[in-house]
Amino acid sequence: MIKVHHLNDSRSQRVLWLLEELGLDYEVIRYERDASSRLAPPELLAIHPLGKSPVIEDGGVKVAETGAVVEYLLETYGAGRLRPAAGTEDGRRFTYWLHYAEGSAMPPLLLKLVFAMLPRRAPALLKPLVNSIAAKALKSFVDPQLRTHVGFWESELGRSEWFAGDQFTAADIMMSFPVEAGADRAFDAATKPRLKAFLDKIHARPAYRRALERGGAYSYA
Repeated sequence: MIKVHHLNDSRSQRVLWLLEELGLDYEVIRYERDASSRLAPPELLAIHPLGKSPVIEDGGVKVAETGAVVEYLLETYGAGRLRPAAGTEDGRRFTYWLHYAEGSAMPPLLLKLVFAMLPRRAPALLKPLVNSIAAKALKSFVDPQLRTHVGFWESELGRSEWFAGDQFTAADIMMSFPVEAGADRAFDAATKPRLKAFLDKIHARPAYRRALERGGAYSYA
């Protein structure tokens, strides 16, 4: 049986969702973030040198990184499901979004989170300085980048119902976390009707709901 090393409130929720969409049996091994630092627990270092989640174990195979896990599961168990045919336009879009989700979309979202947290964690005497630096970084770099990305997502969903065409694919599973995190910290979903519709559709999927039951509390749902 596939084992999923799952960190609460993390990108590994997408792996549980994909497993549910594929109808595969799996075991969830839970790890909880530190309540104050929000960092992963040191126990994950015993699973992978970087101490990150998700990591899956499938017999003697161990795979880390969400995109790599998604590709492994599709290649091993997908039987052509949840991905367009290779060599097609939708197939190329699928590959793009599969990698874009982590490679381009997440860095500015992570910076938004970090700069928002810094003032709260700074020593009292340094708070005014840290707050000023964080505000300038957000205004001059992070927020403009996020507006560009969010506008891109909204525009692309005007081309087709889903990110890689008119059929739901694993690219939409990969993009779920950036869009969910973006709605939490970067844009008002009410002002982005296509992204709101995307979120409504994925949150209504039975497999998504089952994955929440298996994975536990997830702030972005």
